[in-house]
Amino acid sequence: MNSATVERRPVPKRARPFAKAHKHTPKLLKLFLGRDLSPSRVEYDCVVDALWDGDVEMDKLMAWMYDSDTAAARKMFKQAMDHGVDSIPNAPEPLRHFFNVIEKTPAWLDKDLLNEGMLFIHGTGLASTYVLRDLALMGGYLLSGFNQSLVMTGALNRGTKQRVAETGKWWMDCTTPNGLERFGDGFKTTLHVRMVHALVRRNLAARPDWDSSQWALPISQIDMVATYLGFSVVMLGGLRMLGIPITPRESKAVMHLWSYACWLMGVEEKWLVFTEREAMVLLYHTFMTQSKPDSSSKELAQALAQEPLERSFPAMQSLRRKLYYHQHLSISQYFLGTEKMAQLGLPEHILPWFPALTFAPRFTQYSLQHWLPNQRQKQQQEGRKLQQEALDSLFGDKEQRVIQPNASHPAH
Repeated sequence: MNSATVERRPVPKRARPFAKAHKHTPKLLKLFLGRDLSPSRVEYDCVVDALWDGDVEMDKLMAWMYDSDTAAARKMFKQAMDHGVDSIPNAPEPLRHFFNVIEKTPAWLDKDLLNEGMLFIHGTGLASTYVLRDLALMGGYLLSGFNQSLVMTGALNRGTKQRVAETGKWWMDCTTPNGLERFGDGFKTTLHVRMVHALVRRNLAARPDWDSSQWALPISQIDMVATYLGFSVVMLGGLRMLGIPITPRESKAVMHLWSYACWLMGVEEKWLVFTEREAMVLLYHTFMTQSKPDSSSKELAQALAQEPLERSFPAMQSLRRKLYYHQHLSISQYFLGTEKMAQLGLPEHILPWFPALTFAPRFTQYSLQHWLPNQRQKQQQEGRKLQQEALDSLFGDKEQRVIQPNASHPAH
């Protein structure tokens, strides 16, 4: 993250001033991190400047699509994604270039570590889904600078269950062993989502109601980086808070997995981090680009809170909907606290009853299954089954697919 000696672009209003980016780092945390949590001037400038950066390779491909027969270009993109660019006779150079870039395996990629991260996630069962939903996603709504693209696409405040399900489908694809191989489901759905993001970025940036002086570029590099860290370092921290012990090797594997998945998603290599310590620092630096919670925070949070009341279950549906509604609120309360719950417009009287009741049993069961001989594979299989059942309850009878923009979506 070296600062280039070039003229800096305007600082968007959403970013905090550098003077407010510095907070005292407690001694123990500084000792653990090996540095201050706050950014240096160079780091601050790099992070804020990247609010103007999109996804260079996909944005160039999108420009080609719009300059040519768009429908035919998207059809070729899908064919190249599913069957390889060589399956297209005389494939256009922009399309061939894009796939040559993303098919070139990074020198740092360790596929054994990748699959270890996936299997670890299987073993966590529903705990990982709780963290991603009730901490990473719900807590992310506090960052109003990130919310604007979501609100303007209607992605999570209209049809919330469907959008959460689609994200869950992508997550499941990415965490299936070999899912991130070239023709694996995770690889392909990641490219599909990456294309949708580029369409949203292009179309929202051109809208008269998008205030670039306030929000910079829609779905910028830093917005993507913050999302990527939610799946990695935030998930690891949340799992520990729910009673899941994590070894250094498992931590490394999870960080590696999401570094690769989000490299495929368009995060530039300079922003990738491979240890939790680096990730904690970078996550804090991304917070410096975020405005305080606003009405969008409450709109999105309340829609997510109501989502369990729309789920599908084979039996006792009404009772289970209400149970999961209160359960998820209690988990968010545990992670976020009363003040942040109030900022999100969520009930403040909720007690963290579910984490309190399940911490010790989860720690005990997980530890025994994880370390007793011949039990870990069974733990992973059972955990993955629970994750799939949770996804099934979100989709109901609908086909399980990632984002399929309708006519009102900017990516349509």
